[in-house]
This record gives sequence, C-alpha cells and structure tokens, in this order.
Amino acid sequence: MTSLLVIIVLVLLAVALWQLTKIFDLTQVGANSNNSQVANDKDNNIQGYLMFAMLGFIYVLTIYSLLKWGHLVLHTPASAHGGLVDNLMNITWVLIFIVQTITQALLHYFAFKYRGKQDQKALYFADNDKLEFIWSVIPAVVLAGLILYGLYAWTNIMFVNEKEEKVMVVELYAQQFKWTARYSGEDDVLGKANVRYIEGVNTLGVDLADPNAQDDKVVSELHLPKGVKVLFKMRSQDVLHSAYFPHFRAQMNCVPGMVTQFAFEPIYTTEEMRNMDFMQEKVAHINEIRAKKSQDLIAKGESPLDPYTFDYLLLCNKICGSSHYNMQMKVVVDTPEDFKKWLAEKPTLIEEVKAANAAPAPAEGAPAAADTTAKAKDTTAVAKTAVAAK
Repeated sequence: MTSLLVIIVLVLLAVALWQLTKIFDLTQVGANSNNSQVANDKDNNIQGYLMFAMLGFIYVLTIYSLLKWGHLVLHTPASAHGGLVDNLMNITWVLIFIVQTITQALLHYFAFKYRGKQDQKALYFADNDKLEFIWSVIPAVVLAGLILYGLYAWTNIMFVNEKEEKVMVVELYAQQFKWTARYSGEDDVLGKANVRYIEGVNTLGVDLADPNAQDDKVVSELHLPKGVKVLFKMRSQDVLHSAYFPHFRAQMNCVPGMVTQFAFEPIYTTEEMRNMDFMQEKVAHINEIRAKKSQDLIAKGESPLDPYTFDYLLLCNKICGSSHYNMQMKVVVDTPEDFKKWLAEKPTLIEEVKAANAAPAPAEGAPAAADTTAKAKDTTAVAKTAVAAK
C-alpha cells in the first residue's frame, strides 16, 4: 500500500511540474523569444560545454566508485586456480578502463569541436581506409588475445582426468531452496541415483542396491580438505540452479536431468582465511555496522544482531524462486587430518536408511504392535543380493 501511495504522489508531482512549464510558456507570450525550434550558435555552445561536463561527471563517478567501494572485492582467492581467474579478470578490467577513458574523451571532444555553427557546412568523407583498418584491427587483436587466454584458463581449470588424477568426488544436489552434499567414500565413486528412488531419508534418490553407494555419506554442511582436488558432480531436483563458490572462483549450473561438474583445490583452511589481515579488517568493519544496527533494534525492544564470523559459502547464482536469496550452504575447509576425522564420524546413507526403517520398541505393558519387520528393508542385504545376481 505504501508503494502504491508513493507512485501516486510521484505521478501527481510529474503532472504538476508539467503544468508549471505550460504556465511559464504562457507568461512569455509577447516577449522577445526564439520559438523556431532551430538551434542557434548559443544553443550549440551550451550543448558542447554540457558534453564536457558529462565527461567530467563520468570520470569523477568512476574514480569515486573505485575509492568508495573498491575494498568490497573478494580479495585473495581460496583455490589453486583462483589466481588465474583473477588475473584474467584484472587484465579485462584494465583494458576496459583504458578503452573507456580514451573513447569517452574522444566522443565528447569531437561533439564539442564539431558542434553546429551558423553558415558552417559539414565536410563529408565517403570512407577512410586507414582509419577503418586501425579501428578494426586493434579491437580484433585485443579480443582475440582475451579469448585465447580465456580458453587457456578454462581448459586448465575444467579438464580433469579422473583415471590418472587423484581426486575426491563429491556430489552437490540442488533443490528449492537448499543444498545437500554426498561424499563418495573410500572408493571415490558415487553410487547411482535417480529421482524415482527418492523415499524417506533417501532424499537424493540414491540407488541403495548399487555397490558403489554402500559407503556414500549425505550431509547438509560441506567440508573440504585443504590441498586435495575435489571433483563436484552436480544435479538439480527441480529447476535450474547454479552452484557458486565466490571465494574459490568456481561456478557451474545445476541442470535438471543431467550431471554437470567442476573441480578445484582449496589452498586455505577456513581458519587461515579468517586470520588474514584483510579479512579481519573486513569482519571488524561489518561488526561495526551490525553493532550500530543492534543499538537501534535494542531501542525498539528487539533482539540485537549476532556478531559476524567469516565462513566460506556455497550460494545459488540463479533466480530459482521466492527463497532463492536464502539458498546457501556453509563450506568448511579443514586440514586433511581434521577432515578425515569429521567424515569418519558421519554415518553412511545405508546406515541412516536402516535406522529410519527400524521399528521402535513397544513400551512396557503396551499391546504388542503388528510385526512390521517383514516390511522394513535391510538395504545391506538388498545390495548384496543385487551384486550376487549380477
């Protein structure tokens, strides 16, 4: 309702200003004014100087933006390939700024220099082969260099030889509006999965009869070992999502009906990233803002905000629905020893399914419940039977 009122007020204000301009025109009747609608030298001079003013505005705004918000960049990458991505991005930014500075200066300068003047006629050139060659070849060479460098970077990042490289395989499962991870276990092979197998705690549709699925583990918080290359296999249950690891410079779409993949090697643990000077400064600045906001909340009788602590995050970078903004998963980078300890404490999916299917013991003195053990499936037995049948 408030938005509607604001829109109505703005519309009425625009109408009032339009009417005021009409009244001003009426007051000029009989005055010595030029109503020919044809620009004279004075008009052209004004427009020419305004072009220079616009050029200055663009440069001032650009410099101000860099000084004001330049510190908000992600800074140090947390993956082995992150430096390559940042280098490509920095080269692109430098080229963009150089080209923007030169072209904008020439555009506004020529707009002023060749502004309209009374009794001046424009000189028409049909073509200029030399100029056309220069402004065609230079952009072509620069773009070709960027594309070739980009292809080189993309190939180095995306190519993973699973047969020769030692990689840890992890599945990322996307659904509105959460992420779930599945570890492949000691065999480094994920069990087969299909949406038709989704039932109960088996929310990822893992084929429990597949031998490779017997050691798979499903978690809601992603842990990664430092210095180990991780190959992510990505699926989506419903709509198009995008797995985005901003600090690791990694992103890949999760497409329903197919498996996509991306691999990277973490090079800083969560604790190491928290202890970096730039991160401590950024966290302190965020907590200053949160502290001021908390004072306002306390004054209103509301709960204050908790202090911010840095964590790596997995985000969805596709607008996938009403709660897209909140689709994220905490990512923790551990030392290899801590990671092995953490993973060893997690139950396998098979164990979780068996626990869910186990019938609860009847309370003492209560009537005996119907025997449901025949209906509960022993998934381990199912898997062994399936292997034997093959």
